[in-house]
Amino acid sequence: MPIHMRGTEVTVRLPEELVEFIDRCVSEGTGASRAAVIAAAVDRERRRAVAERDVAILLANAEDDLDALARYGAQVAMPDLD
Repeated sequence: MPIHMRGTEVTVRLPEELVEFIDRCVSEGTGASRAAVIAAAVDRERRRAVAERDVAILLANAEDDLDALARYGAQVAMPDLD
């Protein structure tokens, strides 16, 4: 999923090993730029947090039998995790 670079400029300090990883992603073509790699990572974290919240809601309202939920979850495509 392409991330479009419109928005607020933010300056961050990162450990050198993370910068090296980001630069490797860009040089290997898995990220268009440092900003794109970082934006994709933050977007994944945002989606993970939303999913975690959704699971908490489901568990709070679930019956004792979670088999139907497990069957559903096993069918959900997660291409960003492949």
